[in-house]
Amino acid sequence: MTNWIKTVLLLGFMTGLLLWAGEVFGGRGGMTIALGIAALLNLGSWYFSDTLALKMHRAQPVSEAEAPELYSVVAELAQNAGLPMPRIYIIPERQPNAFATGRNPRHAAVAVTQGLLETMNREELKGVLAHELGHVKHRDILISSVAATLAGAITYIARMAGWALMFGGSGGREERGGGALGGLLFAMLAPIAALLIQLAVSRSREFAADAEGARIAGTPLGLASALRKLGAYTARVPMRTAQPTTAHMMIANPFGGRGMMALFATHPPIEERIRRLEAMAGGPR
Repeated sequence: MTNWIKTVLLLGFMTGLLLWAGEVFGGRGGMTIALGIAALLNLGSWYFSDTLALKMHRAQPVSEAEAPELYSVVAELAQNAGLPMPRIYIIPERQPNAFATGRNPRHAAVAVTQGLLETMNREELKGVLAHELGHVKHRDILISSVAATLAGAITYIARMAGWALMFGGSGGREERGGGALGGLLFAMLAPIAALLIQLAVSRSREFAADAEGARIAGTPLGLASALRKLGAYTARVPMRTAQPTTAHMMIANPFGGRGMMALFATHPPIEERIRRLEAMAGGPR
């Protein structure tokens, strides 16, 4: 199944969930309002999910003059991959991490943290950026960005549903006794649905982007070395702007698998990713 079809299915799932919520809380009138909200949300997810993701992480655009080495590495890798030059952003965070976003390769952006620039040597930086361009080449970036937007919206709606139940608001179905129960189910299940959206688009594509990144960079060893550092740093250096709804977009889980977050990991184990990369190079070096 192509990423384009998966994206359409995700948007359809979100529309259905909103219509159900509208019917639970407002009857037919609520469904009409929910349909309008769904149309706006779907349109916004398609065209502006990249902007939202960048703003959530306070990413700042940089020019070649402002970040010449970063710009030169991205330009070299984009040429190797046969991709247009993406927009480049820097996130003011100490934790090393990165993500790519955008509707398609012509509207792509790559964001790296300040911590990534400070902890990686050039070969490791190339490995990380090649991985992100692998996502761009595989057109993972649209579904990843849309999933982040939808997961955030579902979580927000579920929170509002919870508040409505607390204050006794269950809309036009309350007299039938089903409104409160339906609202409670929505408040409980919507965050789970948001999590499923993220899990559905994350794990297998990371392995594929690792392999593609190794080809773009010309070696898998730079990325393997970078992943070792990422595993160590994400475990002890927090990211202030990290969001559960965008964690799947990062090259490494920004929560570092700490505590309960380990139960909801959106990435395959870093050790397994390193093992596969080293196997591509003929074994550990």
